Formats: sequence, C-alpha cells, structure tokens
Amino acid sequence: MPETALPARRARDEPPSWPATGPDEAAGPRVSVIVPTLDEERALPRLLDHLAGLEGRFEVIVVDGGSSDATLAVARAHPLGPTVVAAPRGRARQLNAAAATAEGDLLVFLHADSLLPLDAYASLTAAWRDPALAGGNFTLRFEGSDLFARILTTTYAVQRRLGYFYGDSSIFARRETFEALGGFRELAVMDDYDFARRLGRHGRLACLGGPATTSSRRWRRLGVLRTVLSWVVIRWLFVLRVPPERLARLYRRAR
Repeated sequence: MPETALPARRARDEPPSWPATGPDEAAGPRVSVIVPTLDEERALPRLLDHLAGLEGRFEVIVVDGGSSDATLAVARAHPLGPTVVAAPRGRARQLNAAAATAEGDLLVFLHADSLLPLDAYASLTAAWRDPALAGGNFTLRFEGSDLFARILTTTYAVQRRLGYFYGDSSIFARRETFEALGGFRELAVMDDYDFARRLGRHGRLACLGGPATTSSRRWRRLGVLRTVLSWVVIRWLFVLRVPPERLARLYRRAR
C-alpha cells in the first residue's frame, strides 16, 4: 500500500507562541496536541479546560471534519485559544491537515473524549530526549469504576504488552518521523493501528506512564464480550488484509 503524501505545511493565521527556529534543549520540545472533532460539542469543553491546566510548551489544534453542532463555536470561544482547522471529513485526513499547520517538535494525537496525564509534558520531554525513540503512546485507563471499565483497561494493557495499540491511547510521534512516514494513511478504518505499526517499524516506541484516560461511552451498549471480540476480530481481519472498506461496515455494526 503506498504511503500517503502529506499536504504542504501552511502558514498559520497568527504567529506561533514560541520561536520558529527549532527546539530549545533547555526548555524542552514544542508539543502540538492535535484533536480531531466531529460533533463533539459536549466533550470538547472538558478537554480544552484540561489542556489549559497542563504545564508545558503546548500548542493545541482542533481540526474539525464538518460538525453539524456547536463544536466549532466551542473551540473558537474557549479561553485557551486553540488553533482551529477545517478539513474534509475523515480522521486520517483531518489529522494530516492539522499536522501540516502544526509548529511542534512532537505531535500528539488526542481524541476529544480523552485526557492526557497531568505530567504529560515531562514524560514527552524525556521521550523526545531519547533520539532512538520514534514515538509511542500512553498507558490507558477507561473512565469509570465499574467492572466494564476495569476489564477494558486490563484488556488494553494486555494488547499493549503484545505490541499493538490504537489512537485512544494518545499516539505521539516526532515531527520528522511523522513526515518520513507520510502521516496517516486515509483508510476507512484502522488508520491509527496502521500508523502505530509503521511507527514501530521506523524506530523504537515508548509507552509513557500516567495513565491517560478515555471514555468508554462508545462501547458500553455492546457489553464486555462483544467489545473485546470486536477489537480482536477486526484487528486480525486487518492483519489478514481484508479491505478496510469491508471492515468499516463491521466496525459500524459493532459500535
């Protein structure tokens, strides 16, 4: 499958909040947090409040795929002042479009219903200072204290030990690595898993502590057994080269 060419980087509407000449070794890397959205007016205020409270050299980019609700208005009105990018619908297309505007040395891809650890910048800085690291993700916890959330958290941890992970665990990558890989492939499904696999082939990966947290809202109606089975079955079908378009129909039924 050919690599996807990244769009040329576009100049931002406003000057960056840091020098554009490169990373400051003493201060740490510039980190661009990229949040893809589609009708996320309920989840987005909490995430932006959370990011506003984090210490570190963060740039926040909200990239919207054509929301029909107030997502764009929420992003533009928030005191954090994130950069807002409009892109054609599709997670991979949105993430690539936002990456083309980003000024960071590290790119972090964060779902709208997820939160980074409070010490995320310190962890990312330590990872950035290891030149052998291409990127990685964060340890993940599904929100909630019930059995459902605990089982999903444990299952995800086992998957990570086996060497694979997905976008809900907040994938990060060095800018130069992201560009060398051609960004995300515009697949109908599993674009995050595909990117993580290619990232691991490019260099060593790290699983940073925390944990990061994510909502289990999208999986609760399925229950534990169907959720875990869907993760396993769809992944193996993808590995066996079942076309992503066919897997997308299965994924929609699962969700």
